[in-house]
Amino acid sequence: MEDIIRVEDLTHTYSAGTPFCRNAVEHMDLSIRRGEFLGVIGHTGSGKSTLIQHLNGLLKPTEGRILLDGKDIWAEPKQIRSVRFRVGLVFQYPEYQLFEETVYKDIAFGPTNMGLSRAEVDARVRAAARFAGLSEALLDKSPFALSGGQKRRVAIAGVIAMEPEVLVLDEPTAGLDPQGREELLAHIRAYHKERGNTVVLVSHSMEEIARNVDRIVVLAHARVLMEGTPRAVFARGAELMQAGLDVPQVTRVAMALRDRGLAIDPAVYTVEELAAALLALRKGGAAC
Repeated sequence: MEDIIRVEDLTHTYSAGTPFCRNAVEHMDLSIRRGEFLGVIGHTGSGKSTLIQHLNGLLKPTEGRILLDGKDIWAEPKQIRSVRFRVGLVFQYPEYQLFEETVYKDIAFGPTNMGLSRAEVDARVRAAARFAGLSEALLDKSPFALSGGQKRRVAIAGVIAMEPEVLVLDEPTAGLDPQGREELLAHIRAYHKERGNTVVLVSHSMEEIARNVDRIVVLAHARVLMEGTPRAVFARGAELMQAGLDVPQVTRVAMALRDRGLAIDPAVYTVEELAAALLALRKGGAAC
């Protein structure tokens, strides 16, 4: 699978030349593959938000570069706006950025600014609303009359409507109740499956990442600590916890059972996998 985005030797320094100078990301290398569902995880201060704001040019590297389809996005600074149409970023708590008088107009804002025809804008608004789980009946309502979860979906639909090649979501479920979180993630999974576009999910929740992504990048102390499939990453659960990061509760249970002498793969990360492993043990089969 080819890379759509390549981060090369990225360093970003805040407050350079002052006593408050600090590197939020430092000599970071990272690839994002075309069509993959990538999870980015790390504790507060690990560099997650700084990294993703470089992907569409909201921040400019202090050192290093960001390649989109092999081209440095800052090679032609006057074209950076077009990069933001190709790499759509949904900030944490995006509902605070809603401002139009109707849901329809809010979703239409981005496509309209792309210079599309009224018919194309309308088609994109309705398709994006469907992907985000918004009914047609909500399109004429004020976004400020909606629930928190519905507002979040409107904001995400506004980015989806620009049909970005890469959709980056920064903590999209923050502040939602468990049902709201799962409903929103289900719509994101459906969007990825149907459109095949690249999705980057940034989260502090290992459970959320484990259940949804194809590959995980773990950040710690402004650098990439590890990357790989969920199974490969959670196989290094002890190392993750030593770095101050969490692992899914199911993985913790598997690790504890392994420490007590049971032949359980400590890299399991879903309830179904753990149940299958325990059933295999009960039947006298191999669990690893």
